[in-house]
Amino acid sequence: MSGRGRLAVCGAVATLASALALLPLVEPATWLLQAALLLAVQTTVGALARRVPLPRPVTPALQALVSLLLLTFFFVRDEAVAGLLPGPSAFAEFGRLLAQGGHDVGRYAIPAPVTDGIGLMLIGGVLVIGLLVDALAVTFRSAAPAGLPLLALYSVAAGLARDGAGWPWFLCAAGGYLLLLLAEGRERLSQWGRVFTDRGRPGSAAYEPGSVEGPATAPVRTGRRIGALTLGLALIVPALMPSLGSGLLDAARGGRGGVGQNGGTVSAVNPLVALQDSLNQSEDRTALTYSTNTRSTQEMYLRIVALDKFDGASWKPSERRIDAVPDPLPAPPGLAPGVRTEKIRSNVVAASWYAQNWLPMPYPANRVRLEGRWRFEPEGRTLVGDRGQTTRGARYQVESLLVQPTARQLRESPKPADAIAEEYTKVPESLPSVVERRARSVTRGASNDYERAVRLQNWFASDGGFTYDTRVRAGSGSAAIVNFLEQKEGFCVHFAFSMAAMARTLGIPARVAVGFTPGTAAANGRMNVGLKDAHAWPELYFEGVGWTRFEPTPTRGTPPPYTQPDTPDPNEDSPAEQLPDRGQSAEPTPEPSTSDGCDAEAKRLDPECGQAAPPSDGGNGDGGSTAGAFAATVAAALLALGLLALPMLWRLRVRAARLGMGGRRSASGTVSEEAVLDAWRELVDTGWDYGVVPDESATPRKAVERIVRIGDLDPEGAEAAFRVALEVEQALYAPRPQPGTGTGADVRTVREALRRAAPRGLRLRALLLPPSSVRVVWTVLGRATALRDRWLGALRVRFAAK
Repeated sequence: MSGRGRLAVCGAVATLASALALLPLVEPATWLLQAALLLAVQTTVGALARRVPLPRPVTPALQALVSLLLLTFFFVRDEAVAGLLPGPSAFAEFGRLLAQGGHDVGRYAIPAPVTDGIGLMLIGGVLVIGLLVDALAVTFRSAAPAGLPLLALYSVAAGLARDGAGWPWFLCAAGGYLLLLLAEGRERLSQWGRVFTDRGRPGSAAYEPGSVEGPATAPVRTGRRIGALTLGLALIVPALMPSLGSGLLDAARGGRGGVGQNGGTVSAVNPLVALQDSLNQSEDRTALTYSTNTRSTQEMYLRIVALDKFDGASWKPSERRIDAVPDPLPAPPGLAPGVRTEKIRSNVVAASWYAQNWLPMPYPANRVRLEGRWRFEPEGRTLVGDRGQTTRGARYQVESLLVQPTARQLRESPKPADAIAEEYTKVPESLPSVVERRARSVTRGASNDYERAVRLQNWFASDGGFTYDTRVRAGSGSAAIVNFLEQKEGFCVHFAFSMAAMARTLGIPARVAVGFTPGTAAANGRMNVGLKDAHAWPELYFEGVGWTRFEPTPTRGTPPPYTQPDTPDPNEDSPAEQLPDRGQSAEPTPEPSTSDGCDAEAKRLDPECGQAAPPSDGGNGDGGSTAGAFAATVAAALLALGLLALPMLWRLRVRAARLGMGGRRSASGTVSEEAVLDAWRELVDTGWDYGVVPDESATPRKAVERIVRIGDLDPEGAEAAFRVALEVEQALYAPRPQPGTGTGADVRTVREALRRAAPRGLRLRALLLPPSSVRVVWTVLGRATALRDRWLGALRVRFAAK
């Protein structure tokens, strides 16, 4: 290999060595293999261009062009000309993916999944750094400045990692750069010819002055020694000098300041940074699953942290002292013995990708059993990870209380203690007076704090004309609250912060809790909690009851029973409010056979866990090429393709039958009741195909709300979905049903909206392997069961006659 070729290879190796520092940030690490492949192609193009030779500026331009074609093929081939040449559509798609990647970086905890956007940023970034290194070190023959782009690549990883990049990644990056410098030095020295140097020490018998050492390799050994000494000093000196900290070894030791073994403090971090992005993402990833022994799952809010400090700029948790986790936990503050409680036990499993420093659990918890380094913050009754401890893959048991106060107990609650009132009714001077005036206007006529709190909740949830919209810019300061009260559009953050601030102006102690709503029931009795279940709600303090949840956000969560004293228990669903299609089920699509290495929780958290690999293509084994073997191979391939296409063909046929309502229209052009129900079944199955598993216990309106929320429908699709739900309710429950007119068109509109909002992988699955196609299996099994029962009944009759 020539000197320049060796230098080009070392430049690519140095780039990949620096890119290794990005591995802890994302998973899986397969993106690095793709980056290495594209970088190898880019380096080869540069080497060939320099052999032609071409003018120096042309070589990097040619490498950039080839890299652009490669990125186009791997990421935006559907929008490219002939799948390779980028056009306006391809560049627009590049922009969309980069924007999506920027959102994903802020949305996911480390390690983040390699989405299309993040993958483009990673691989494209490695190619750009590799191009700069190759141009500087090889094309323009200046390897020293090539360390700047390598340093930039390493700095990105060090800046995003929780404790900075670890010392092994530093060794890789620094070693790659030294390798590049040594390769350049050797290439330069090799052009000087042979090196004449003294062999041995003067005065010794082996001393030979002016000896010929051969090609210039002696200085290279000196360079290696200098590099090894430099790396050793970078690692050892900071560890030996406390004034400099622990240096690169600090991350390896896992040290984190601020929390000691027997005490410490938890800083005022803000957990709301990614809440809005979690609610707006297209795919609802399951973060937690849990089982519980209570039937009141609608009250199983999983609380993460309480935000009790309002300084006018934002709501955030106060800096509190934390201690070891006691067993059991202290009694909840303010809870009197006369209030009815139910002891609840819950088993929670966190997904392997969900990394949260605060432990989600029901409030108030009495006892927590889990492994790891966790600390207890008494005021908010929360558990905080210590020295890098997170919820990633955590399994824990929580014993908690379901507090069930009556409206009378809350109404007759005495005044809170002075310390509680002083701390939790503070409002900043920057809070405009319009907030207090509006609070007093809404609660005019109320005779106690409980009635004031209920009126505030109902005003936000129903009476005030507010609209739930996750696309409104997030904000928790005074200006954001005033703007929300004027515009009346926002999501849970705005509702919770505004109600808590207004309650404080009325002298009611208030704070904001952040966590998850109870989630969705699964077929096996467990509850699945996704990122879209992230939520914020206000907690108000009543002496004798303690911190009490309220729900001002419309269409999110459930209002507590004690805030509805004059209405029946909302936990009871009327049998008439079931979905019209009795064949629908919340059971997920049957999955492939799994290995013994994955338990039930792991399979739910990671659908790919333990899946059996698809069988490899078979052959005749004799290596022959006879016509019979060829025909058998073709027939087997066609049969396999036909079997794979069966789910898609079945769905196409069912969709055409359900929405082909031309033969069931009346003379006035209206649609029959049967056709409306068929369209409803198609809407539910379409949502299932795009990831919204049907819930048999939900009413049509609730089912549509789930489709709109989880499917992230645009306004047009959401309006069409609600129109279908209205027509279904008319057909099922109205004394004189109003015939539908455009149900099929609305279902098609919803399907198109779901397709637009879904990522590419989900769109392909919905087309080729729609989950709702499992209904054909259920139908066949049902008919087989009915036939068996009929046959067994006939046999019993025959034997009885004998």
